[in-house]
Amino acid sequence: MQKGLLSTRARPTAATAAKPVSETVGVALLEVVGMLLRLRVSLPDRPGVLGQVARAFGVMGADILQVTVLERQAGRAVDDFTVFWPGLFEPGELRDRICVVPGARVESVWPTREAPGTSPDYDLLGHVAAEPERAVVTLVDAMPDVVSAEWAVAVDSGSGMVLHGSWQAPEDVSAADLTPLRASALTRDGLHLACVPMDGAHLVVAREQGPPFHQAELDKISRLTGIVCALVRSTTDREPRETQRSNTP
Repeated sequence: MQKGLLSTRARPTAATAAKPVSETVGVALLEVVGMLLRLRVSLPDRPGVLGQVARAFGVMGADILQVTVLERQAGRAVDDFTVFWPGLFEPGELRDRICVVPGARVESVWPTREAPGTSPDYDLLGHVAAEPERAVVTLVDAMPDVVSAEWAVAVDSGSGMVLHGSWQAPEDVSAADLTPLRASALTRDGLHLACVPMDGAHLVVAREQGPPFHQAELDKISRLTGIVCALVRSTTDREPRETQRSNTP
C-alpha cells in the first residue's frame, strides 16, 4: 500500500453505536417523528408521471427535498427521492399510495443521513487534499453519508486485514470475496456491499437497510476513490522532488 494510505482503526463503543431505525424497513411501523427518507422508485419514463408521484407524496404530507435520476432505459426510469417525513408512517402504506400511480413501483424505503443541499463528496475531497496522510480514514468515514449507507471499511487487498472502519462498522469483517479486481456490487447474507479497489487496498461500503447498490452509485464510489488515490499519489510523488530541490546547493 502506498505511503499516506495506512491508518489506525477507530471503533464505536456499545453505548455510542447507532441502532437501525427498523430491523424490517418496508414492513414495520417506524416510530420516529420527523425523519429523512430515501425512496427508490421505478416508474414509466413519460411526461406527467413524475408529477403524479410528487402529488402522491404531497397527499401523504411528505416534502420532496431532492430527486436523483439513477437510470433511464427501455421506457422506464429509476429515481431516488429524498423526502422529509413529518410524523409516524407505515412503509407498506407508503408503497401502496405511490403504486396508485400507473406503472410506479417502490423498490425500497430506508432512512438516510444525506441531507439535501450538503456536498459530502466535495467535503471529502477537500479534507483529503488538506490532509493526504489521512486519506483512507477520511474516505472510509465519509463514504456512508455520500451514498446513504450504514458503514464502510478499508481492507488490505493481500491479507484481508481491516485497515480502518467507520464508526458503525462491525468489529469483525470477513474480507473473503471482498477484494475483486474490478468495482463490484454484491449481496451477502442480506447485506448489500460495494467493493472498490484502490492502491493496495479495497474500500467496502455496506448498506444494511435499503436496496442493493445501483450501478450509478457504484460508479460514484469508484470515481471518488480514484480521485482520492490520485491526490495521495501526487502528494507522495511531489515530496521527493521538493526534498531534492531543498538539498541542491
